[in-house]
Amino acid sequence: MKFFIDTANLDQIREAQDLGVLDGVTTNPSLMAKEGITGRNNILKHYVDICNIVDGDVSAEVIATDFKEMVKEGEELAELHPQIVVKVPMIKEGVKAIKYFTDHGIRTNCTLVFSAGQALLAAKAGATYVSPFIGRLDDISTDGLELIADIRLIYDNYGFETQILAASVRHTMHVINCAKIGADVMTGPLSSIEGLLKHPLTDSGLKQFLEDYKKGN
Repeated sequence: MKFFIDTANLDQIREAQDLGVLDGVTTNPSLMAKEGITGRNNILKHYVDICNIVDGDVSAEVIATDFKEMVKEGEELAELHPQIVVKVPMIKEGVKAIKYFTDHGIRTNCTLVFSAGQALLAAKAGATYVSPFIGRLDDISTDGLELIADIRLIYDNYGFETQILAASVRHTMHVINCAKIGADVMTGPLSSIEGLLKHPLTDSGLKQFLEDYKKGN
């Protein structure tokens, strides 16, 4: 299972990279704005800055909602850096754009996916990744993890190579359950990754080891 971090904060990306388990980054216009990154040129530069920190894929999102502009933006993004994956929304024009990018050797991440049918369309169009938003489904009393399981079953049934990127991950149990179900990738905040480190028995055991060591010296 790949670990992506969902942020535009360079310090958090460096921290996750230093941990040694980071496989990539996802971000979006909202996360960029949160870090004060606005304006097309600044956003494009920030994507390159992220690519220079991490070794894996970096999802960069198109803003356009019509086919021609999506293609124009996507090609510009793909030229920024070899690690860039073009992030495209799950709409009719987006599916057309994903097919175009697939045919032209540009990798894609189909985002804002909330149903198995949408994930099936994304895979048929050749998306590299599909991003079901499990946290947002949980927010409206719908089981986001059940969606991951449905997509896994469908993809396995037909041998689709599209990777399931569990997005909108909120906490460590989301990570664990996605791993159980068989999601290929999870993306979430740094806290969802660092939370996997924590266990009270680890803390108490280490404390005891150190106390016992001090007694003997």
